[in-house]
Amino acid sequence: MLDEKGFVYEWVEHEAAFTIEDMVRMGFDKELDVAKNLFLRDGKGENHYLIVVRSDKKVNLKEFGQAFGLSKLSFASEERLMKYLGLKKGAVTPLGVLNDTEKQVRVFFDQDFLEMKIIGVHPNDNTATVYLLIQDLLEIIKENGNQLKVVGIPQ
Repeated sequence: MLDEKGFVYEWVEHEAAFTIEDMVRMGFDKELDVAKNLFLRDGKGENHYLIVVRSDKKVNLKEFGQAFGLSKLSFASEERLMKYLGLKKGAVTPLGVLNDTEKQVRVFFDQDFLEMKIIGVHPNDNTATVYLLIQDLLEIIKENGNQLKVVGIPQ
């Protein structure tokens, strides 16, 4: 898909990385361009959210929910991750929206990335990282039809 769109990107294969700590250990976060992705659900399990932040940020879910009018946020189960994004635990990525055919997952993208040119994300598999232009990633999400908000995410 990246080739079809003519996007410039770099594909780096590596051992499976299940956490940001794994990425740090392998040296992938030196420029803070690697995304940390949190897949969340609301208290009723009716709404699902993907929060994309820089690897060095910690997200306070209560404060995040209050800032954006979302109630009782918690991490979604592995079953929900597979159902909505077609992903396994440890492979969460904004590119997972390509598997969200019903456009049910709302994406919150940290505006801190806009200060940068390139972002590193898993390509729906945690044994590789693809580096692409941030604007290209945002275009992919928008074109897929998922609601996308570029916001300041409180720590």
